[in-house]
Amino acid sequence: MHKLKAKVLRESSPSPTQIKQIKRNPLVFVLDEILDTYNVGSMFRLADALAAEKLYLCGKMETPPNSRIHKAAVGTENWVPWQHFPTTTKCVKKLKADGYQIITIEQSQKSINYKKLEPKFPVALILGHETTGISARVMKLSDQAIELPMHGINNSFNVWGTAAVVGYELISKLK
Repeated sequence: MHKLKAKVLRESSPSPTQIKQIKRNPLVFVLDEILDTYNVGSMFRLADALAAEKLYLCGKMETPPNSRIHKAAVGTENWVPWQHFPTTTKCVKKLKADGYQIITIEQSQKSINYKKLEPKFPVALILGHETTGISARVMKLSDQAIELPMHGINNSFNVWGTAAVVGYELISKLK
């Protein structure tokens, strides 16, 4: 498949045939009330880069069509499969029933370093609100909590940056 540069992405989109030719990886992203539209748009771009199966936008958050999401997504929101759920718990329960391993990225007593994760595909990777994180209800539904080690003063990393680090690590473990 021909790769498109950012200017072309903004002005066009791949055909349905091209979209069907994408070999999707057994990974979905679940966004738990992400506030910043730049993060939402960047997650569409990341989902495309990783050929993720789907992006789930959950709860009270902006969804396409949205000009700020479009600007960060560079048009990828038009072909990355996505769905909005009224709550993250409903989405996670559905994914669990469909056989997904539910992994939250959150600092907690039970979190392990993301490098030590042994994923069981398909995987649903949950990312939380930039200020409040992942809700306790969603954490209870999680099969595993992981985190990125933080070596500086700040105790957290940007949502889409974290998703990129973990997402690329996960697909490197596909057999």
